[in-house]
Amino acid sequence: MEKRFVVALVAIVVILGGVFWFTKSKENKTSTNNNSSQASASEHKKGQGTKGVTLLEYGDLQCPACGKFYPLVKQVKEKYGDDITFQYRHFPLVQIHPNAMAAARAAEAAGKQNKFWEMHDMMYENQQSWANGSNATKVFEDFATQLGLNVDQFKKDTASSEVVNTVNADIAAGKKAGADSTPTFVLNGKKIEENPGSVDGFSKLIDEAIKQKSTAQ
Repeated sequence: MEKRFVVALVAIVVILGGVFWFTKSKENKTSTNNNSSQASASEHKKGQGTKGVTLLEYGDLQCPACGKFYPLVKQVKEKYGDDITFQYRHFPLVQIHPNAMAAARAAEAAGKQNKFWEMHDMMYENQQSWANGSNATKVFEDFATQLGLNVDQFKKDTASSEVVNTVNADIAAGKKAGADSTPTFVLNGKKIEENPGSVDGFSKLIDEAIKQKSTAQ
């Protein structure tokens, strides 16, 4: 009788332990998923947007087309200054650009030391030096050194889940906005279906958006 009691007691302890483990495992999994789903897209912006217009680019830092648009977009930003807000978010096409995700993470890591735009510009202006290389990470670390970043912190941030989640949130936002290639431009929440090939082309769309905004006020 006593032996049966001990066996039954052990069985109860094992069952309760299993229930506790399952519940705890489920809680941890839910917590992890919630943290991932709560990640916010990046908010890298230039210009005050005094005219109420935002031009958002979903770009891939390794993308040759994005590299060609870079000087054009730079001219547009310089032309409008604080009249509009220019925003950049990541949309790395990892299937065809093997270094794109690493570049996006490196740019975000630089952003944590307030040097996102400097890293963004350096990557585009020197795209040929790393785009097809086998050790792009080392090039990005060299860029970080040139920008005066704390390189040890830069390395940690580049590999952090926080940075990865931010890039993934950008990708999700891009898909929601209709991005399926790079660069994709979104003007005041509306995707530009055919990218302008000149400053004048961008200006025509931006001026129209400014006009619509002023009329609506």
